[in-house]
Amino acid sequence: MTGSPAQQALRGEPAPIGWRVRALVAGYSVSAYGNFLNLIALSLFTYHLVGTALGIGAVMALRLFSGVLAGLGAGTITTALGRRTVMIGADAAQAAAMTALALSAHNPSLALLLGAVVVLGAGNTLFTVALRSAVPVIVGHDERRRANGLLVTARSFATVLGFASAAGIIALGGYGLAFAVNGASFVVSAATVLALRLPTDADTGADTGAATEPAPTQPIPKRPPGAGAGRLLAGIPGLLLAMLLLRGTDAFASSSHNVALPIVAGLTYPDDPALFMTAFWAAWAVGTSLSYQLLKRVRGEKVYGARVFALGTGLMSLAFVLAFTPLPMPALIGAALVAGLADGCTEIVYVSRLQAAPDPERSRLFGLSASAETAGFSLGMLGAAAALEAFPALTVVAAFHGTALSGALALWLYIAVRRHGALRPHHQPS
Repeated sequence: MTGSPAQQALRGEPAPIGWRVRALVAGYSVSAYGNFLNLIALSLFTYHLVGTALGIGAVMALRLFSGVLAGLGAGTITTALGRRTVMIGADAAQAAAMTALALSAHNPSLALLLGAVVVLGAGNTLFTVALRSAVPVIVGHDERRRANGLLVTARSFATVLGFASAAGIIALGGYGLAFAVNGASFVVSAATVLALRLPTDADTGADTGAATEPAPTQPIPKRPPGAGAGRLLAGIPGLLLAMLLLRGTDAFASSSHNVALPIVAGLTYPDDPALFMTAFWAAWAVGTSLSYQLLKRVRGEKVYGARVFALGTGLMSLAFVLAFTPLPMPALIGAALVAGLADGCTEIVYVSRLQAAPDPERSRLFGLSASAETAGFSLGMLGAAAALEAFPALTVVAAFHGTALSGALALWLYIAVRRHGALRPHHQPS
């Protein structure tokens, strides 16, 4: 018996991961490849245009800041326009920005570059929020973890391919070709979403067959009227808020190894630092691709709880710190693989937990999460770059990842205290 994901859910059947969902993942992987190609190409192009490290930092900060702002408004935007419209619009805007840069690469304009990075920062955040919050509607509540595993795996390999191919594409056709390839990747992604016509919003389920997932045991209250941070955070349970904060702290910590890795590669393998970085990220990608296989061997909702999220974050931080100690290449590859495995498990667990929220609140949660992650990464990039001027890479990476490890331990203790309080018998007054 067949039917829409919603009809299958009502019959108690798991919604399958069909060819249309796999096609969506493939389109997403193409745009992810373009994004990571763009990180290399746009950084080099910015340095070519402005000529200073401070200028590169300022442009990257603008891109990240636009992502933070987009995350704060993502819930409202996706609710008003619909997730599918937001995904297509975000891809189309980014494709237009990269096309404009490609056409002007031989006669670059600083104003055009700044406008493009704003579009890229906001567009990437809006697309990610819309896609992640739409997954339970697209595949059904019970299959969201499997879909998240596919998305994490696709992005991991897109990361490696984007980084590895950037130098060759720039050497072949300059920045114009790199930007054109990036723009084309967004066109592929937008065309995929447009052609597949998958349901993305639960309130259109009557027309499109969108899945309606069961509400979590503790639904998140709607936001009260008001303004400011209090309104954005209103009604979010304490445990979920703690997970959001740890995710932002994790992004802050992860910025350190992203900044320090090229430095270590140049010092450790001066003859071929690119090979060193490619091997590191390839091992990380293999680890992330294995993460869902590991998680699905242990079935049940407990696998996707906050304790596993805290454990994975702590293990990931320890593995990244270990990777920056003096290790032979095989041991380094092993540490990177473990870091990727923990990274992938953590992301699947975290995203799946946020997707358990009721449909109207999911976009708000993912928007807040995107803002926290982007803000954490932005502050971390600035702090790590400054710290590396005075301290060794291992010291900086250990200090930054120490914050994530401390946050993971704090979340673990918070969960333990809550559980102890819930289990302790309550005596009624006589």
